Amino acid sequence: MGYYEILKSDKNTSQPWYFVLRAGNHEIIAVSEMYSSKQAAQKGIASVRANATTDTVHDRS
Repeated sequence: MGYYEILKSDKNTSQPWYFVLRAGNHEIIAVSEMYSSKQAAQKGIASVRANATTDTVHDRS
């Protein structure tokens, strides 16, 4: 089963947060746009979940 990871970029930017969607074998399926806050990235995941079949989120921040 796939899962999401919430990540924060090491770069000094106003939008450092993003998420990746990984397959069950841990390969990256998709990378999100950059978000200004962790909460905004979580909302992005919620939007993707409406069209995906996984419910697992791995918060790596």
